[in-house]
Amino acid sequence: MTGSVGLYLGVVQFFFAATWIVYVIFLPQLVAQAGLPKQAFLWILMADQLVFVLADWASGVAADRVGRITGRVAHLVIGATLVSCAAFIAMPFVAPGGSPVALLVLIAVWAVTSSALRAPPLALVGRHVARPAQPVLLACSLLGIGVANAAQPYLGLMLRGIDPRVPFAVSSLSLALVTLGLVVAEGRLASAASAAPAVKAPAASAPSPTEPISPFLVAALFAALAFQVHVFIDSAPLYTKLAGAASLPTLMPLFWVAFNVAMFPCSLACKRWPAHRVMAVAALLCAAAALASRSAPTLQLLIGAQLVAGAAWAGVLVAAFAWSLARGGSARSGTWAGALSSVLALAALARLASVSAGWPKDPDLASALFWWPFLGWLLASGVIFVLMKPSFTAPRAAATGR
Repeated sequence: MTGSVGLYLGVVQFFFAATWIVYVIFLPQLVAQAGLPKQAFLWILMADQLVFVLADWASGVAADRVGRITGRVAHLVIGATLVSCAAFIAMPFVAPGGSPVALLVLIAVWAVTSSALRAPPLALVGRHVARPAQPVLLACSLLGIGVANAAQPYLGLMLRGIDPRVPFAVSSLSLALVTLGLVVAEGRLASAASAAPAVKAPAASAPSPTEPISPFLVAALFAALAFQVHVFIDSAPLYTKLAGAASLPTLMPLFWVAFNVAMFPCSLACKRWPAHRVMAVAALLCAAAALASRSAPTLQLLIGAQLVAGAAWAGVLVAAFAWSLARGGSARSGTWAGALSSVLALAALARLASVSAGWPKDPDLASALFWWPFLGWLLASGVIFVLMKPSFTAPRAAATGR
């Protein structure tokens, strides 16, 4: 039963990620239609990420509180998502009217309410799914995001020249329809949890409720910053140097292909070993892959390094969320999943700010950015190994309960 729910969560996340891709593709056109200056495009994207930084954590906290009061989170998620979809559909209808204020209000409403589809669905997993099964469901959910990102270059080509009202409506309605099934999914998870025998997990099988979250979030921030620079700033120039710009639509998705393929093996690793250990080792592999990418003399070696980076990033991400759910337990899984989502949004905001400031085009700063993925992932791994050392030396017991 949990397997089918996991696949369902993956479908929800796929359509959710697809709406973001559609938004980014058509936002410059909407900005121009509304009479805003061209540079507003990047500022709006940065504002979106700033909203996500605040709203992702807040939505996770709200999901935990609603879950404690009513025992159900799905209705909160569905209500916010329907508002989000309505605002999203309205954007391409409002923009041609030349009202920048109306467009910006719709974008703000969409950005705030869309956070309901990040941490709260993971709160369902943390509340109702036994800890050993959580990494697999996380893998299913993250797989939906990975598939959407792998398809992004092709979606960009397919949607070129299309009236934005069509993809905005199709993606929003699809997301709204699939999200309605969350009520059924939550009911199944709750039923399965109540029917399962309650077995207390050994103390060493999960993070202690008093274990500080700060080193983990610092490591996650370093890793997320490295990912943002590696994928969205450094990869295209590396591929262009060896294969030409015309090959980018084919080569850029390779990172996400490896990410998707490695997702389930990484989730199994999180069942076998503590999640923070998996995260530390995966970040170290990311650093090695980033270093290999920068020194690859041939396209074949560069592709190999990028595949390793994508697979290792799957390990970092699934382990990070698995650790968050285990740290939060059934009562605060949404809070810590939301905190991690906020860190990821903060890294995206930092990357967009660096682009807005022209850092990738500045010869001195571009060199620093070029080496940051290696350093960032290395620092992430080092923070976990050093600052979470007591957790590494604690005995490991098999987790059998929630």
